[in-house]
Amino acid sequence: MRTVIGIDVGTQSTKVVFYDYENKRIAATGSASHNILSGDDGTSEQEASWWISAIQESMSRVPAEIRETAVAVGVSGQQHGFVPLDKDGNVLYRVKLWNDTSTVAECEEITRAFGGEEKLFQQAGNLILPGYTAAKILWLKKHKPELFARMAHVLLPHDYVNFVLTGEYSMEYGDASGTGLLNIRDRSWNAELCGVIDPKLITMLPEHRAPGDGAGTVSGEAAERFGIPRGIPVSTGGGDNMMAALGTGTVRDGQVSMSLGTSGTLFAFSSKPIIDSAGTIAAFCSSNDGWLPLLCTMNCTVATEQTRKLFDVDVDQLDALVGSVPPGSNGVTVLPFFTGERVPNLPFARASIMGLSSTNTGRENILKASMEAAIYGMRLGLNSLSELGLSARQITLTGGGSKSRVWRQLAADITGVPVRLPNFHDSAALGAALQALWYRDVFENTAGVSSMADYVEEHTGSQETELIEPGKNRDGYQEGYKRYARYIELLTPLYK
Repeated sequence: MRTVIGIDVGTQSTKVVFYDYENKRIAATGSASHNILSGDDGTSEQEASWWISAIQESMSRVPAEIRETAVAVGVSGQQHGFVPLDKDGNVLYRVKLWNDTSTVAECEEITRAFGGEEKLFQQAGNLILPGYTAAKILWLKKHKPELFARMAHVLLPHDYVNFVLTGEYSMEYGDASGTGLLNIRDRSWNAELCGVIDPKLITMLPEHRAPGDGAGTVSGEAAERFGIPRGIPVSTGGGDNMMAALGTGTVRDGQVSMSLGTSGTLFAFSSKPIIDSAGTIAAFCSSNDGWLPLLCTMNCTVATEQTRKLFDVDVDQLDALVGSVPPGSNGVTVLPFFTGERVPNLPFARASIMGLSSTNTGRENILKASMEAAIYGMRLGLNSLSELGLSARQITLTGGGSKSRVWRQLAADITGVPVRLPNFHDSAALGAALQALWYRDVFENTAGVSSMADYVEEHTGSQETELIEPGKNRDGYQEGYKRYARYIELLTPLYK
């Protein structure tokens, strides 16, 4: 047996997957959780060292004889996190995460200094939004100038893991597009935009590497630390959404995936750049030489996690409890902005429960409404993709929420599109492993190496999977979606 390793450093945990590519099966997995440091000002941070410890713990849960079979490694990481390093590769400060909204002032400052939103769309293709890396860099310069003065390298979470594995600094186009500093159309750093933050910033950004360039090979130190073979190739990897696109087979024009995790994402592959001047859809690159127009909401399964805690309901009870609640939750609507929100752009927003009356105030209605709200946010992105010319005939569903029967049917009913389950739920880790499999053949100059998309489709399309059709409840959800959108419109002025 031979395997490829997929490492996925997420927000709440790290997973490792050993994929037996000869038999197209998962040979072993391991996982470990990590904490989040949060503050009332929108701060959301982690120590980079926690990820490395989590990878070590995850690897230790995989038998040594399986670890020894690995021939390549790929890394998926939560997007947008800012890992500042000194000239010796030491981390200077805690990592501000994708859901950190403490940098709103810095977003506005960069936008003004660069010349406004229209210029950002014209040149870079994206706005500077809370959560993107660019504002975090300016935050460090303003709030920790002594550390900024020592900074020599800017990496993202998956880049940092690549650095620990290989000792090399690099960044690929997909994850780089989430910094806010990349010209999406030609995949180059925007020197003027970098200069708005600091004249030296562009020298701190690592070289871009295309998928075929790889990130290096596993060093002796990393091999000993993680218990994996020394010298095996490490692919470029990418952001978790880019790797989930590979893991779900979203590698051809018109293919769409939805991820129901802590955040909610909806993304489609495109062979050309897609720029949304309305700002709903982020103009990202993919990690296989294409583009990945993407919606990201900051509150997805976190909405049900919070309401479950409120009513002391465990995961096993949830589906049964909400199963009998009709579409629209008997008039209850939840705006699940527990950590602010990116789309709509309301970083200071807070969660609300609307529409309560003497007849519908029950935990089952509020729990169901929180689930509906997460999918309503996804429908907002689906509508925008359609307006940009990307219509979904089918959606591949992934993330923790996809394991729930109720979530799956909600996704089909609210979007009105059939929903497909992938072969493997840990799509980001699998995508990283499949990219590593492709790069291993590139690295070894194997004759007749086909495209990464061909490799992905061979493995993600190898089994029949469940297809969930929209049910008879679609009309009720149409009314619920209208209420959701109307409440957002009415409450937006409160959060500006």
